[in-house]
Amino acid sequence: HVGVMLDGNRRWARARGSDPAAGHRAGAENIEPFLDWCEELGIEVVTLWMLSTDNLQRPAAELEPLLRIIEKAVCDLAATGRWRLHLVGALGLLPDASRDVLEDAVRQTAEVDGLLVNVAISYGGRQEISDAVAALLRDWDASGVSLAEAAERMTPEAIGEHLYTKGQPDPDLVIRTSGEQRLSGFLLWQSEKSEYYFCEAYWPDFRRVDFLRALRAYAER
Repeated sequence: HVGVMLDGNRRWARARGSDPAAGHRAGAENIEPFLDWCEELGIEVVTLWMLSTDNLQRPAAELEPLLRIIEKAVCDLAATGRWRLHLVGALGLLPDASRDVLEDAVRQTAEVDGLLVNVAISYGGRQEISDAVAALLRDWDASGVSLAEAAERMTPEAIGEHLYTKGQPDPDLVIRTSGEQRLSGFLLWQSEKSEYYFCEAYWPDFRRVDFLRALRAYAER
């Protein structure tokens, strides 16, 4: 399982004198080649962080084009029929129209027997843990479990069963592009034992050789 923080799209565009949307489009175009490399190398699960909960606070003039770009990227991935897509994130925070488009694209891939691709949209690590605990408490409340008993049952394993990625292996390797060296809450719970690799290249410039270097560094560790 490889998680990737697709970082640096805006800075890539700024360096070229373009608007942020140009960077986001360039980043979206690099997703399919990346999944090709993953397939070639036998990777079974990929998580792509495409939109954080913090990103939802951006001005509408930037957020709306970004959502359209993400919608198109996810629909294009679904149209290939090659990968099974799964949305991870606080989807209720998205505009209804965007959520409907994304969920419809994911439904198209439900029967695909291929690489599992988690598309992290409206995702935040703290939000995920909060949502998992809330879902767990709702389940117990519906079953008549008392607050005291819930406290006894509140284990890491119980919380893990209510994460967005429940039933999946935790990430072995997490890659962040753009030179930034911080986690920003990505797969906060799941990455307890993950290896991290920070790459200087902006995401639109991330190449197969960069990916191989990340995997080599992971293997050496």
